[in-house]
Amino acid sequence: MEGSPQISNVMEGNDSLALVSGERLIYAITIPLSTSIILANLVIILGIACNRQLHNTPNYFFLSLLVADLCTGLALPFIPLMGVNRQLSLNSCMVAHIFPNFLFLAFLFNLVMVHYERYICIVNPLHYNNLWMHRSFPVALLVVWAPPLLYASLPAFGWSNWTGLDWNGCCAGSGKLPPLSNCSANVTACCSYRRVFSNAFIYLEVYGLVLPAILTIACMTGRVLWITRGQLKDICRLHRSVERGNQASYHEQRLNLRYTRCVVAVSLTFLACWVPYLIYMHVCIAFLISDTKWSSTTHIVLSCTGIGSMAVVPLVLGLANKQYTEPAYKLLQKLRDRWRRRTQGSEEVDV
Repeated sequence: MEGSPQISNVMEGNDSLALVSGERLIYAITIPLSTSIILANLVIILGIACNRQLHNTPNYFFLSLLVADLCTGLALPFIPLMGVNRQLSLNSCMVAHIFPNFLFLAFLFNLVMVHYERYICIVNPLHYNNLWMHRSFPVALLVVWAPPLLYASLPAFGWSNWTGLDWNGCCAGSGKLPPLSNCSANVTACCSYRRVFSNAFIYLEVYGLVLPAILTIACMTGRVLWITRGQLKDICRLHRSVERGNQASYHEQRLNLRYTRCVVAVSLTFLACWVPYLIYMHVCIAFLISDTKWSSTTHIVLSCTGIGSMAVVPLVLGLANKQYTEPAYKLLQKLRDRWRRRTQGSEEVDV
C-alpha cells in the first residue's frame, strides 16, 4: 500500500514528540525540586561541618544520610526517565538504570540506620553507647552502602531481560533504531526499564527491601511516640504529687500541647512524604502485573512527586534541629546587617 510508509512516518513522529514532551515535563517538575533538595542538604552539611560539637558518631550517621539524600537529589531528574523508552547502548542503558536505583536504595538504608540509632537511644539508653555501630563506624557505613550497590548491580551480572524477550515493538518506535537483531547487541537500541529489571527483581526490591524498610521506620517512630507518651504521663503524675492537686497545671498543659504538636508533625510528615511514594509504588506494581500501558504523564507526575517527597524526609529531620541550621542563620544575619549598614550609609550621604 502506498500510504503505509506515510502512516508509519506519522506514527514515528508522534512517538518522538511524545518522548520530547515527556522529557520536558520531567525536567520541569524535577529540576526545581532537585535544586531545593541539593541546596537544603548543603546547608545542613555545612552546619554539621562548622560545629565541632556535632562531630560525633550519631551525627556522622546523619551526615551519611544527607550525602545519600544529596545524591538522590542529583539523580532525581533521571529516575522518572527510567520509565521512558530511549535509544541507548547496553552499557549506557545499564548505567542509566542501575546508578539511580543504587542511590535510592543507599538513601533508604541510611534512613533506616539513622532511625534505628535514634530508636535505640530512646528505648534502651543504657546500652546506647555500646552499640556495634558506635564501636565500628566504618563497618556500619559499609553496611548501608555496600548491599544497595550489590543488589542494584545484579542486572549488570545477568539478572535482566535484555536478550530474553521480543523487543521488536519497543525498537520500532524510532526510525533511527537498527533492526531487531541489533537490539540485543551493544549498539544503539531501545532502552527500557523492562529490559534492565526483570519482574522478579522488581518484586523483590519492592516487597523485600523498600516496603519492609518503610514499615520498620514507621514502627520505630510509633514506638518512640508511645514511649514518649508514657514518660509524659509519669512526669505529669509526679508533678501533681508534688503540688498535691488533681487538676492539670499550666506546665502539664504545655507538655501535653508539645506532645500533641509532635504527633501532628510526625503524622503530617508521614502523610506528605511517604504516602505519595507508596501510592506511586503500588500503582506501578499494579500496572506491571496487568501488563497494560498507561498514561506517560500520569507516570511522570507520580514518579516525580513520589521520589521527591520521600527525599524531603531527611530535610525535615535536619531543618528541625537548630544546631544544624545555626551557621546558615548566622550567615544570613550577617549579610542582613551588612545590607542595612550600606542602605543606612547611602541614605545619610543623600541627606
